[in-house]
Amino acid sequence: MFTGIVEDTGTVRERTETEDGLRLRIAVDGFDDLHHGQSISVSGVCLTVEEYAVGSDDDWFEVFLASETVAKTYLGAVDEGDAVNVELAMPADGRFDGHVVQGHVDTVAEVKSIERVGEDWRFTFAIPEGHGDYLVDKGSVTLDGISLTVAEKREGEFDVAIIPTTYELTTLSEKSVGDPVHLEVDVIAKYVENMLDGY
Repeated sequence: MFTGIVEDTGTVRERTETEDGLRLRIAVDGFDDLHHGQSISVSGVCLTVEEYAVGSDDDWFEVFLASETVAKTYLGAVDEGDAVNVELAMPADGRFDGHVVQGHVDTVAEVKSIERVGEDWRFTFAIPEGHGDYLVDKGSVTLDGISLTVAEKREGEFDVAIIPTTYELTTLSEKSVGDPVHLEVDVIAKYVENMLDGY
């Protein structure tokens, strides 16, 4: 489980396509507690560390994306040099700063507009078909692994307000209109829907 508090951005150093999927090597800085088999969020997608190197000026880790993951996310389209958001799984005794994030991407949304508002930014995203019921004003949403709050929801789109720290420390600063983002809705909404199904 993750909290959506991105720890750093990494850089895709290598991408290797295989018959079964895609392997990515991602360069990071300051991730001294990497280990084989641990869960790691890469732009909101829960993956598994297979290989890694830490403790030098050349820290990196490798993850493998199965064909299904490639098909349901945009990570299959990332190129060498692209930035990705990185978060390690939350320890059982860790502080809970964001909201419950599973790293199970529901769909890919699109950036519709970006507006500077004072020191902040306002991003508008399209709501993919079938996902509008899971988004509510002031509710939690995960975009590219970032825990955010829905500022306003309208027909077919929703806004989030981005503070300078989030803008600077994540890949949102590199997004443009038309770019894709991984969207994970609040899992609590899905549980409620499941419990009420049939009533």
